[in-house]
Amino acid sequence: MPSGPIAILAGAGQLPIQLVDHLERTGQEVRVLAFRGFAEAELRRRAHATVDLLDLKTIMSTLEGWRPQAVSLVGAVRRPGFSALLSAYSLLRNMHEVKEVITRGDDQVLRGAVMLLEERGHRVVGAHELAPDLVASRSLSGTHSPNADDREAVTVGLDLLKSLSAFDIGQGAVIARRHVLAIEGPEGTDRMIRRVMKMRQSWFGLRRREEGGVLIKAAKRGQDLRVDMPTIGPRTVTEAARAGLSGIAVGAGSTFVLEQEKTLRTADRLGLFLVAVDLPWMEDALG
Repeated sequence: MPSGPIAILAGAGQLPIQLVDHLERTGQEVRVLAFRGFAEAELRRRAHATVDLLDLKTIMSTLEGWRPQAVSLVGAVRRPGFSALLSAYSLLRNMHEVKEVITRGDDQVLRGAVMLLEERGHRVVGAHELAPDLVASRSLSGTHSPNADDREAVTVGLDLLKSLSAFDIGQGAVIARRHVLAIEGPEGTDRMIRRVMKMRQSWFGLRRREEGGVLIKAAKRGQDLRVDMPTIGPRTVTEAARAGLSGIAVGAGSTFVLEQEKTLRTADRLGLFLVAVDLPWMEDALG
């Protein structure tokens, strides 16, 4: 067994908090490096170090001092501007190589970060490897079930996300039967759902009775599950209900469900189904 702590490089959201809680409950030694301006206040108070996102020299020197057995990048961060990324990465890498990475989109930037860590001798692992209980299993299901229209929407949504995998966009879409209502962009899942809600409002601010629709949240084909894994939680369910959706389908084995029991209870209470579906294009990645 490798020695040393597990280092969590923590961005925004509840996932880093839940991951640290899980590791501590299971008796594992943890070190938290919180990104200033991103990590939640609760986690910053518990962090062993806080650093600016682009302060790569401090990040690397801190990890060198900790000598972790594994490093995990967890939580959301906003992508800095091109010039800031170029300046930061060029301290550690050839400038031409850096330009090649950061002009290809967010996925490549994340992979570039993993590559930097691995080049320094760190083993990079995904949060799903450290805390598999947080991941949606194939058996995930609430008390409500999708109807025929919902199942059709899920099929269309999965086909859509598979087709879009080659492009650097989000991991979600909202589909009503065969109609694409929204595709997730840089704004994230919750704001995408709010766009759907606004579309369904009348001139007088009242939602029209345009019932149904499904949120599909799934990892992209070829996605490195060690970074930027799809995530939903209770707030996602609440937003979906406010938008008049029928339910949510997530990729089995490749989507985090935060506060899983609470998320399922919220879906049951609001009358939404919540199911996990297999993603054929993820079979190799999941083993």
